[in-house]
Amino acid sequence: MASLLVDLGSKDTRVGNLVSTSDASFDADVLQSDLPVLVDFGATWCHPCRQLDPIVEELAADWAGKVRVVKLDIDQNVATTMKYGVMGVPTLLLFIGGEAKERLAGFQPKRKILEKLEPFLPTT
Repeated sequence: MASLLVDLGSKDTRVGNLVSTSDASFDADVLQSDLPVLVDFGATWCHPCRQLDPIVEELAADWAGKVRVVKLDIDQNVATTMKYGVMGVPTLLLFIGGEAKERLAGFQPKRKILEKLEPFLPTT
């Protein structure tokens, strides 16, 4: 099976339709973002991660312009994975103002993700 990671010839890599972040770019992509950022910690070998991918892509489309959604491959980015205590995948972390505000571990249906994250998101 081919990897979902595609190098676009710049630092911008994508997983499906989502931007991929890394140890090197995490600070700029996530911590310094003016928007809330949902980080999807996953791995190419993780079946529940692949099941979650379409839901995360839907959320990115639903929240376009309000929330930035990025993916992080835990195998390629061990420092960030360890820094935020990600012990299993998939894990979703919502960052606001550079701080992790909410965490969801394991596969979650869209309804559950929305229930947990919407209280932290802008209402406009």
